[in-house]
Amino acid sequence: MNLKPLTLVAALVGLAACQSSPATTEAAATAAVTPAAAAPAITGKTYGAAITAAGARPISELRQVLGQQDSAQVKLVGTAAEVCQAKGCWLTMTTAEGQPMRVRFKDYAFFVPKDISGKTVVINGWAHREVVPVEDLQHYAKDAGKSAKEVAAITQPEEQLNFEADGVLVQD
Repeated sequence: MNLKPLTLVAALVGLAACQSSPATTEAAATAAVTPAAAAPAITGKTYGAAITAAGARPISELRQVLGQQDSAQVKLVGTAAEVCQAKGCWLTMTTAEGQPMRVRFKDYAFFVPKDISGKTVVINGWAHREVVPVEDLQHYAKDAGKSAKEVAAITQPEEQLNFEADGVLVQD
């Protein structure tokens, strides 16, 4: 019995099984394009690394993105709530649960304008859970312009969602 034709048929069947059907390839390409097409059309000024709104997920989806992980690389879009009034060296965004998420800037390499509260921002970088010490919480409260009484009332560390951004896009 000649095994060469059988070997050839088996090889062709194996190759055919590895090939995507045109419909599957087209659907995958469409699915890959859809999130970018659905991204909000946000233009403005970029601070840090140049970024666009393409592929940004609403901050309301952050818990889903993180799942059980401690951190995840993600691009988010939302509203700047508070901004450091000393230098613009951090901002906060409100999560779906109503908690502030502090956004700091990678390597302290850039700052944002102090007057962007209420503006739409896109941030790119790493979201992570962390326990923030009392000293840091008090420092942030001072930067935000809180009174001495409000700062002194901070006596317990807090577990928070925080973000280290390598780029921020602030909508015009």
